[in-house]
Amino acid sequence: MIIQGMANQPPTKLSLSPGAQAPLRQGNMGDAVVSELHGRYYEAAYRSTMFTGANTAGQVTTVGTATTYTGLCLSNPLASNTNIVLNKVGLAFLVVWPAAAAVGLMCGYNGSVNVTHTTPVTPRSTYIGGAVGVGLLDSAATLSVTPTITHIFGAGLTGAITVQTIETSFFDLEGSVILPPGAFAAIYTSTVTAAAGMFASMQWEEVPV
Repeated sequence: MIIQGMANQPPTKLSLSPGAQAPLRQGNMGDAVVSELHGRYYEAAYRSTMFTGANTAGQVTTVGTATTYTGLCLSNPLASNTNIVLNKVGLAFLVVWPAAAAVGLMCGYNGSVNVTHTTPVTPRSTYIGGAVGVGLLDSAATLSVTPTITHIFGAGLTGAITVQTIETSFFDLEGSVILPPGAFAAIYTSTVTAAAGMFASMQWEEVPV
């Protein structure tokens, strides 16, 4: 099926009358000109394919890429038949760091072994009251493979929290990280936090493979 439009139409700034039929608007490069009726994630949230989850208690993070992991880990079970598309990551550290640390995201994939879930964190549908999906969250887990650092978000510093430390941060990955069945993503810190002071959240969409 071919959908045709018209470049730079209509040629005026006047609004169309109710019930009027108009061609699809296109730009000079053949691009479709569109605008959103609802918020960016309304459709996915309304269809109950958007989910979120967060630590409810502070965590001591794992050093680097060790597979015996504590922090916050999102994983996609091998039998899910679903891709997990990571959109947002939130971070807050409420304790002084014992040593300066890089803070970011690490990911891994194993096509035959699932992540072992030790301390589950309950995910929620962003359609409040909706059913949960297939993605699994853990504050402690055994990772199925040594992960790779994929994103650096910032640094944790050693000053008192009233002076300097990592800022509370919310990162938009814009759906650029896809976890197929067997993959996972976890918060990365290059050194361990001094006490149970890391809080994190993840928001994702689940799309059938």
